Amino acid sequence: MTRHTTRAVFGTGAVLLAGALVLTGCGSGFAGDDQKDDAEGLTSSDDALTLLIGSSGDAETAAVQSAVDDWSAESGTDVKVQVASNLDQELSQGFAAGEPADLFYLSADQASGYASNGSLQAYGDQLSNKDDFYPSLVENFTVDDTFICAPKDFSTLALVINSRMWAEAGLTDADLPQSWDDLATVAQKLTTPEHVGLAFGAEYQRVGVFMAEAGGGLVQDGKAIADDPANVEALDYVKAHLADGTFAYAKDVGAGWGGEALGKESAAMVIEGNWITGALSNDYSSLEYTVAELPEGPGGKGTLQFTNCWGMAADSPNQQAALDLVEYLTSADSQLAFSEAFGPMPSIKSAASDWTAANEALKPFLAGAEYAQFPPNQAGSADVIADFNSQLESLKTGDPKTILDSVQSNLEAVVE
Repeated sequence: MTRHTTRAVFGTGAVLLAGALVLTGCGSGFAGDDQKDDAEGLTSSDDALTLLIGSSGDAETAAVQSAVDDWSAESGTDVKVQVASNLDQELSQGFAAGEPADLFYLSADQASGYASNGSLQAYGDQLSNKDDFYPSLVENFTVDDTFICAPKDFSTLALVINSRMWAEAGLTDADLPQSWDDLATVAQKLTTPEHVGLAFGAEYQRVGVFMAEAGGGLVQDGKAIADDPANVEALDYVKAHLADGTFAYAKDVGAGWGGEALGKESAAMVIEGNWITGALSNDYSSLEYTVAELPEGPGGKGTLQFTNCWGMAADSPNQQAALDLVEYLTSADSQLAFSEAFGPMPSIKSAASDWTAANEALKPFLAGAEYAQFPPNQAGSADVIADFNSQLESLKTGDPKTILDSVQSNLEAVVE
């Protein structure tokens, strides 16, 4: 999923941080005595595989485990699924120790960093289904004109609404917000002493939708644009409604992320991705909710889109089996099963019609793909965003322009 960030909140820092992924040990890419290279340059052996994932919850973990078990039964190759408590850290530690997982969730910015130091096996062009992936997702995982890894799925952000609270506030479908003014109005009506009108994570990966809706963003045409006036307008808007109490960060209403805030009914609306469906159905099965597209801002429609790929370690002794497993996990049957279990949208075009037919209520997520922005994917951009996130935590009392000027300076060092 994936997610894009799987509810990840990045670390903090006052200046542009040194890229941890660039500093980790790189893979040798050479076969050991107990393994051999096949005709495509992939190692093969009798070794079992390890799969490191960053899970959004029990639904995702169970779905991945089920798919892996089915593949293992067919292939005869054992696979151990490891659920990371901190995916970035555990991935980095595995590379540094020279013992990475064979396959792992990998974000686009990580792919750039790990590819540059030789830690990854670039296998994208060896996929039998490589032409089925959406071109924009392939682009996200292409480094120096090389297709690094298979996008495992993708998600966008939308507005997810507690249907009961919506009705109790006297709101109907006609009140679904179409503009920032509309959003402010319904958030005010939905705010009570028991819950806030709208909650979202204290991070660019959620607040960034307002920047997109204002006509801004972080990178455009290869240039850093963090200090664009549109972004200042977006953060000014968010700050004003954090201050008046109709918006809140999820952590400030006692929740670890937007899905928990909605499920615990500490927020009437949240900004979240389609992975929320699995968490709600498993942890808050009695909750009725509605998904709507995010409202337009001064710059029009906007949202963020997230994807992860199945990264493969250069040091894996059994890359051929890993490639076979990736093809299985990115097949239409597997991706549709994942979607049913925890909500991501399939990364392959051949699954689109089946997904749409099965997910009528979730169409706003797919609609967002038409205008979604991707977060920056340049090596080192994760550190810039981590610092941005640390500053966003104090947005309620901070100065948006000062924050964005800092981000601009850090981002220029990475992008330009």
